[in-house]
Formats: sequence, structure tokens, C-alpha cells
Amino acid sequence: MEYDLIVIGAGPAGLSAGLYGARAKMNTLIIEKDKTGGQIVTTDEVANYPGSIQNATGPSLIARMVEQCDEFGAKRIKDKITKIELDEKIKILKGEKGEYKAKAVIIATGASPRKLNVPGEKELTGKGVSYCATCDGSFFTDLEVFVVGGGDSACEEAMFLTKFARKVTILSRSSQLTAAKSIQEKVLNHEKVEIMWNVEIKELKGDGILESMVLLNNKTGEITEYFADEDDGTFGVFIFIGFAPQTKLFEDKLEMKHGYIVTDSNMRTNIPGVFAAGDCRDKILRQVVTAAGDGAIASVMAEKYIENEFKTADNV
Repeated sequence: MEYDLIVIGAGPAGLSAGLYGARAKMNTLIIEKDKTGGQIVTTDEVANYPGSIQNATGPSLIARMVEQCDEFGAKRIKDKITKIELDEKIKILKGEKGEYKAKAVIIATGASPRKLNVPGEKELTGKGVSYCATCDGSFFTDLEVFVVGGGDSACEEAMFLTKFARKVTILSRSSQLTAAKSIQEKVLNHEKVEIMWNVEIKELKGDGILESMVLLNNKTGEITEYFADEDDGTFGVFIFIGFAPQTKLFEDKLEMKHGYIVTDSNMRTNIPGVFAAGDCRDKILRQVVTAAGDGAIASVMAEKYIENEFKTADNV
């Protein structure tokens, strides 16, 4: 089936694009390979989204976005796109479940958590190693946890983990945090939070569950090994060191910068009729509010593109 607009990804950017597309009476399809909502659906508190109601959460915000998309008639399906043909006027997307055609495409594939890439990380993921405090924080009630990173996400998640853990230690690879000053202040003044400076994890160890980790002081070169408390038997390591854009499918097809899709201020890529929105594109600020804004702009510009390229031609 041919659509006016296909949106790849159902995070805040994709849902915003789908909402605007459907509301503009475009035949709109949103394709998501994984869970609807992207990163924000695992966030416990969304306090910086304008108009957020009291105690707003990622899941509740996404649920409202999905409801709006459905109300305006956007179609949503789950499939993994494996091949794309973007150079012709009609774009072709090939997935594991089917083939899709569209006059315009909006890429909103987002980003995924970066890994430390150290021995034991992969084997112990879900067994003490996590990338989502909201998902796994309660598993570490009354245990010790370590948070890797020094930015906004790391500090915010460290604060969230204080609800469960008896102690939270932030492992910063530098001598200062990079989070916003307001967040730093909360972290530095919290009785449950400590910070280890100039520290990097070199290895994670355990027999089926995280039991120890090897730490390097990158200033002195000293190597130490931290072991779980004997009574606990384990501890938690939560990794928040940024995200990797999910753009591999578009390599050698779209202009990229450090793996992110390059667009202009109207979300247009270097290929006519192809737009990008949200965390997958090269931008300064990656937040829900900017993702939603990107999606809205991309959809409006896609509508204008279709109007100019197709409807004008049809009237000739």
C-alpha cells in the first residue's frame, strides 16, 4: 500500500510527526520495531516538559501521544525496516513483515544507550548491570548501586535510585560533573549519594550475577577491585554515558555527522522528501520537548513537499 507519509520510529518525535501528519489529512503510517515511546517510556519523572501534569511519567506522556495519534487516524504497526530506497520520487521501505511505499518519509529512529564495552558487561546485563533506573531500580532495594556518568541523565537517575538503594555512588571519569548546576546541587547535597572522581570501570565480574568490578583511577593509574558486601551478594551498576544514534540503516544514503543525520532547520535531509526528527539527527539539545518540536516541523514540511511535488504535478 502507498502512503502519503511514513514515519520510522514511535518515540516522541515519531508520534508528534504522526499526529501532525494525520491531523493534516495525510494517509500516515508509523512503523516501530520495538516498544512504542522510545527512551522516555522508561523515565520515571518528566518534570521539564511544558505543561506536564503533577507526577507526570514517561509512560503517561507517551500514552497520551499515542491516543492523539489514534484519534486523528494515524496507522501504527510493528516491523523492522531492513532496506530502504529513497532516491526515487516514491520511497520504498522493506521490512521483515512487508514492503511500504510513501511520498515522504520522516526518520525518527532515536538513539540507544552507549555501552562501556568492557569485559563482563554484556554477560552481566540484566544481572546487576542496567541502563534504565526506572526499569530496574526496585531490584536493588537496600543494596548499594553505582552510577556511571556525570551528565544530566546520570545525576537524575542517581537521585531516582536513592528511593531504593541504601547508598548510591556516582563514578565520574573526570574531576567534575557536567550536569546542570541545579541537578548537581541536589546530588552533592543528598545524604545517600557519594561521588568517586577520575574513575573508570575496566571489568565487571560475577558468576551469573554481578559480584565485583575492577576500577581504574585515570589520574593516578591505581587499579582496585570493589567486591559486593558479603551479606548482599551483589550490587548494581547503572550506565548513563550518552546515547548512540540508531542510523546505521541510512549510512551511505544520507549526510551524517558523527553518526547523526544532518538536516536543516526544517528537518530536511540531503534527499528530497526525506526528513529526520528527534535524537537521531544532529542537534544541540536532545529532550522530549525538542523531539516533539522536530516531529511537528518535519510533518508540516513533508506536507508542503507533497503538495508541491505531487498535487501540483497532478493538476498539470
